[in-house]
Amino acid sequence: MKTRIIKVQQRDGSPSEAVLGRWAAEEEKTSNGTITSQETANGTRRNLNRWQVPSSADTTDPSAVADLTALEEAGAYLRTSDIPVAFPTETVYGLGADATRSGAVKGIYAAKGRPSDNPLIVHVCDLDMLRSFLLPHGKTINGSSSSGSKPEGETIPQIYLPLIERFWPGPLTILLPNPQPSKLAPEVTAGLGTFGCRMPASALARTLIKLAGAPLAAPSANASTKPSPTAAQHVLDDLEGRIELILDGGSCDVGVESTVVDGMCQPPVVLRPGGVSIEALRACPGWEAVEKAYKDQAEMGAKSAPRAPGMKYKHYSPKARVVLYEAGFEGGKKGVLEEDLDKALEGCVGHEGREKAVAVIRTKQWPVAAGMRSVGLEQDSRVQGSDEGDNADPGTTSFLVRQGALLSADGETRAARLLDVDLGQDIKRVAHGLFAALRELDRLGADVIFVEGVSDGDDIAAAVMNRLRKAASDIRA
Repeated sequence: MKTRIIKVQQRDGSPSEAVLGRWAAEEEKTSNGTITSQETANGTRRNLNRWQVPSSADTTDPSAVADLTALEEAGAYLRTSDIPVAFPTETVYGLGADATRSGAVKGIYAAKGRPSDNPLIVHVCDLDMLRSFLLPHGKTINGSSSSGSKPEGETIPQIYLPLIERFWPGPLTILLPNPQPSKLAPEVTAGLGTFGCRMPASALARTLIKLAGAPLAAPSANASTKPSPTAAQHVLDDLEGRIELILDGGSCDVGVESTVVDGMCQPPVVLRPGGVSIEALRACPGWEAVEKAYKDQAEMGAKSAPRAPGMKYKHYSPKARVVLYEAGFEGGKKGVLEEDLDKALEGCVGHEGREKAVAVIRTKQWPVAAGMRSVGLEQDSRVQGSDEGDNADPGTTSFLVRQGALLSADGETRAARLLDVDLGQDIKRVAHGLFAALRELDRLGADVIFVEGVSDGDDIAAAVMNRLRKAASDIRA
C-alpha cells in the first residue's frame, strides 16, 4: 500500500478560515436551553448547531479550491473505504474512520496495532450531528422516523452544556450515554455503555467530518504505544504502508490530546488530563467539585475495558529508555545523578552496534547537558528538531538538538554521544514540543533519554506529566 501526503492549510484564526466552512446563523438559545451559539473572543457570536461547507466548484481562491478539493476527496474516501485517513487537529494528528461502520473502525485498530478493548473518541462537526447520535438507531433529530414527533428539550445532558459553551470547539472530550440500539459501530465503545465525543477546534477537521457525512472515530495517528504525532512526518514514520492518505496541515497547536471528562457521575471526574485544565473545569457551573480519576501509570492489571482512551495501556513511548526526574525530586535539581549516568553508560555499544547515545530533555532548571561532563555542545553542531523539519519557524514550533560528546569520569575520554534538547520554561511550549522531541531523539539513535519534569499543578502541565510518566521506564521522585 502506497501512502500519499496531501498538503492542506489549517487556516484557523486567519481571515481565510471561512473558505473551509462557517457556522450557520441562528438564535442564541431556545427556551428549553438548547445551545445554538457561542461568544467568540471579539464579542461576536457563532452558532454551533450546524457547520456549513462550501463547494470547491463555488470557490474562486485557487488555494482554497485546492484545499477543498483535497478534503472532498478525503471525505469521499472515508465514506467508501475501510482504510482510515490521517488528518490534523489542534491537539495531535488523528486517524479517522466512519464511526458508524464496523469495517472502517476495525481498520483503525489494524493500522495502529491498537488493543480492541481500548475505546475510541468520536469527533463531530457540529451539535446537530452529536444530537443525532444521542438518539437510538431508527430515530432522527426531529424524533421518531415513523411518527415525526419532536423530542422534548435538549438531548445533550445538561451537565455538559456549560462545558460546551466555554470549551467547544476545542480539546475537551465528554463521556456520553450510548443509546441502544446504537448508531455507532460496536468497536468504537469497546463494549462500554458510553462513548467519548468532542468537537475539534480545527476548521479543517470539522469540514472533513462534514464531507465524510458521519462522525469520525479518531485516535492519535501513531503506531500503538508510540509518541503521539504532532506533524504529518510523524504519521508517515509510524504508518507508512498501513494507510493510503495523510492530510498535512502543518504542526498542531496544543501538542497533547484532549482532556476527557465524565459528568454522568457525582462528583464529575477527569479521566484523562489534556488541553483543558481541571482549574478551568471547576470554573464552570456544576463542575466546581470535579475530581481527578486517572492514574499516571498504565493500568495494565485492569481486566475491564478502560473508561477512556489512554487509561489502561503503556503510551507515548519512544524506543529509547526514558528516565523521568520529577520536579519535586531534590536529588535531581541540578541534573542527572551520577549513578543514573553510570547505568546509562553500561556497555559501550548502543542500538545496532553504534556508539551509545545519551539524550537530555531540559525544561525549567537543568543546565546544558543536565550537569553531565560534556564537550562540543557549544559548537554549531546542531540539528533542527521540529514539526516542520528544515522549514521550521524558529518560534514556538521548533527546538534545537545540540550534539556533542559525553565524557567519562576523567573528564577527557569520550564515553558516548550526547544529545541535548531545551524545550524552555513555557509550559505550552513544552507541551507542544514534547512528543516531537521524543521522536527526534529516537530518530537520532538515543539509547537513554533523561527528562526534566515540570510541576503538574499549572494549566496543561498535568497532561504533560501524565504522558511522561506513561512513557517513562524509570521515575525519580
